[in-house]
Amino acid sequence: MTMYKIVRHYFKGYTEVVKTGLTLEEAQEHCSDPETSSSTCEGKEACALTRRVGQWFDGYDEDSGQPRL
Repeated sequence: MTMYKIVRHYFKGYTEVVKTGLTLEEAQEHCSDPETSSSTCEGKEACALTRRVGQWFDGYDEDSGQPRL
C-alpha cells in the first residue's frame, strides 16, 4: 500500500515534512483544510506561523516508509 507524507512548502524556498504514514485519503483531507495554507488560514496557530515565516502551504507526496509523526 502506498503511503503519503505532508510536506510544508515555504515561499522562501524550503520545505519541511510535517506528517508521515498517511493514506491518500488522509493526505487529501489534510490538504483540503483551509488551515493548511497561509492564504486561507484563520486559526491562531496557522496565522502565527504566517506572521513568523511568510507565505506557506501544505502539499502531499509519496512517503518513503517513515513512521507516522
